[in-house]
Amino acid sequence: MSCQPVSPLSYHVAPIIGYHHAPLSQKFGAPRQPNLVALTSVIEMIEPYNTPAAVVGLEEFSHIWISWQFHHNYLHKDKQANKADSSFRAQVRPPRLGGNQKIGVFASRSMYRPCALGLSVVKLERIEIIEGRVLLIISGADMIDGTPIIDIKPYVPYSDALPEAKSGFAPSAPALLSVTVTEPAYEQFLQLMVDQSANTDKQNHNKKQKSHEEKTDSKKEKTTVTAVIDTVKKQLLLSDFDAIKALIAQDPRPAYRRKEANTSFIMRYKSVDVSFQMLVLDELQITAVVEV
Repeated sequence: MSCQPVSPLSYHVAPIIGYHHAPLSQKFGAPRQPNLVALTSVIEMIEPYNTPAAVVGLEEFSHIWISWQFHHNYLHKDKQANKADSSFRAQVRPPRLGGNQKIGVFASRSMYRPCALGLSVVKLERIEIIEGRVLLIISGADMIDGTPIIDIKPYVPYSDALPEAKSGFAPSAPALLSVTVTEPAYEQFLQLMVDQSANTDKQNHNKKQKSHEEKTDSKKEKTTVTAVIDTVKKQLLLSDFDAIKALIAQDPRPAYRRKEANTSFIMRYKSVDVSFQMLVLDELQITAVVEV
């Protein structure tokens, strides 16, 4: 005898335990799978799950599983708005197959799925307890900024890693494209980085001056949760340019537009918009970097 659900509208409600903070605030440019680009990001735990006691022992693991929500998924937004377009879609068109061939949604890792949930293995760089709150510093995530976190579990290689497993239509990582940079684009990035650093130094100086005037302890500047998150989300570093090139090498363009030469695409990274285009097949070029 088969077990039928009580109602076709039955849902399991999962609590949000934290939020992901990352350099990428838009879906365009985000890696399509985890660990393709070693981007540093932060998971900020929220009450009541941000107690340090909840992560005791987690530092012993190098990698963790993250269950998360596709919060930019238009199907999820349609459900919230009670639109008819939120009905179940049995098939999707994976970019890996050129964006034209359909397969079953459960044979894919598409974001457009009934539960709107993602699952990723990421590297746990370290755990920081700041102001009594828990921050997980991770790398390799395929999540964008603001992603709600549903659960965290340790990654255990002896049971989670299966080297003999078959990978269907995605047997290996996609080939990377060659990425070049125009000299003006690189100079634009460097100037924005310098300007941003100077502005940050000025703000820090003003804060220290105000702190001294209020006769508070100004001998040692304390790290705050906001400072850690702002560094990940906004502050440009020289290493960010390598990250930008690595993201573009994954070719974030829609599959059906990958033959368009000299067409400009824009990827938002931290506080800048990066313009790039295809010069010849399999070669992309960064042409401009402008402040948002």
